[in-house]
Amino acid sequence: MKYKRVLLKLSGESLMGEKEFGIDHNRLRQYAEEIKVIVRRGVQVAVVIGGGNIFRGVSNDAEEHVIDRVQGDYMGMLATVINSMALQSALEGIGVDTRLQSAIKMEQICEPYIKRRAVRHLEKGRVVIFGAGTGNPYFTTDTAASLRAIEISADVILKGTRVDGIYSADPEKFKDAVRYETVTFDEVYEKGLKVMDLTAFTLCNENKVPIIVFNMNNSGNLLKVMEGASVGTLVEF
Repeated sequence: MKYKRVLLKLSGESLMGEKEFGIDHNRLRQYAEEIKVIVRRGVQVAVVIGGGNIFRGVSNDAEEHVIDRVQGDYMGMLATVINSMALQSALEGIGVDTRLQSAIKMEQICEPYIKRRAVRHLEKGRVVIFGAGTGNPYFTTDTAASLRAIEISADVILKGTRVDGIYSADPEKFKDAVRYETVTFDEVYEKGLKVMDLTAFTLCNENKVPIIVFNMNNSGNLLKVMEGASVGTLVEF
């Protein structure tokens, strides 16, 4: 395996599969099986999942300002915990040991986030799922993924999406969009490419954590990425 310890970032929307909201059990099972394969090969895996399939956030438009932004962000954090619990259940159902840690204390269902404990779980071969984002409003789950990756000294952030890498433009809208196999952090800034939100991306840049964007929905892609195959886009220095 090319990497020993990784942080896998999944969007909440990816768990919907073909549904309009909620969790598609087939997609959830697929993700669990993909993670199991690399864990069985000795890779230490941590996971951060978004919550967009449960709660998409709150608009700040004055006309729609019914829910306070801070309250809405906390609602989104709880949605990530729901998704994290679902992935935990799917993984344990196929024999993968896991630990769920939350940035917001919920003793009945998960551990509080403690960096040293998380690292120890990883060293013992357990998949560690980080829920509730950073525990603070105004920060995305991309930022949570970057922060946790830095804290646990992950070798790379694997951003599993529904597209097979980073393109010069939206490939779903522009047929002539070009996919990059590798791109530097400086080039992402210069070309205005969409990888993560700026806070998350800058954290990775400043702490020298590379990012691989790939299509998680294609069976076997996660293993290929771990073996060093070019199935996505590597953001390097």
